[in-house]
Amino acid sequence: MNQLRDIMSTDVAYCSPQDNVYEAACLMKDHNVGMIPVVENGALKGVVTDRDLVIRGIAERKPNSLSVGQIMSNQVLTGTPDMSVDEAARLMADAQVRRLPVVENNKLVGVVSLGDLAVQERYEDEAGQALNEISETHNPRVSNDIQH
Repeated sequence: MNQLRDIMSTDVAYCSPQDNVYEAACLMKDHNVGMIPVVENGALKGVVTDRDLVIRGIAERKPNSLSVGQIMSNQVLTGTPDMSVDEAARLMADAQVRRLPVVENNKLVGVVSLGDLAVQERYEDEAGQALNEISETHNPRVSNDIQH
């Protein structure tokens, strides 16, 4: 059984709580990701997601100079390098998250995404199941009774 250390991305872009939201957005664009870990002195303090930027920043008409620490999610679900891929997939599905920071001794050591699970042939089912469970809650089915 593979562990997260076998599939996690270790070259992870991150920012500090003092960086501004514009810098976080640029990191997301430059690295083609939707989540940036927020790290201070090597320790994971939270994450900032594209959704955080939109809901807590842009939609609130906050300036681009606003610090990441003011809009980041600080209640973050994490995995460990020795966690099994199956356990991580279940955890991600249960918590309805697409990305899981991986920490060891409170230090960020990597990130696992549903994409990382999906590219591993033997974990396609776990990734698909996790995405299905995440998507069901976020995309409720439209009833046929709706009148136009």
